[in-house]
Amino acid sequence: MYIKRDPQGKIVAVSREPADGGGWSAAGEDDADLLGFGRDIIEGANPMGASDLGLVRVLEDLIELLVERSLIRFTDLPVPAQHKLMERRGAREALQHLSLLDDDGVI
Repeated sequence: MYIKRDPQGKIVAVSREPADGGGWSAAGEDDADLLGFGRDIIEGANPMGASDLGLVRVLEDLIELLVERSLIRFTDLPVPAQHKLMERRGAREALQHLSLLDDDGVI
């Protein structure tokens, strides 16, 4: 990835290859400024993105609560929704397991 910065050092353009005109510099894919630039683009396209992500977690918790209290059955949900919820549950459990590990990899 190549980036172009304004005089204040803020990224103003990103390209897979350096474009004509000079001023381009190579950047790693994990470059914090590059990641921030991408996040700003995404948030600009969807200003409610951060709120949407929070709401997704609320809905997951609500569905789990309704199932636990037998107000709905998990199997009442459409199959794609079941798969997505199971996928996310597994990912959360894996993250929780990783956060329980200490530096030696022991729980």
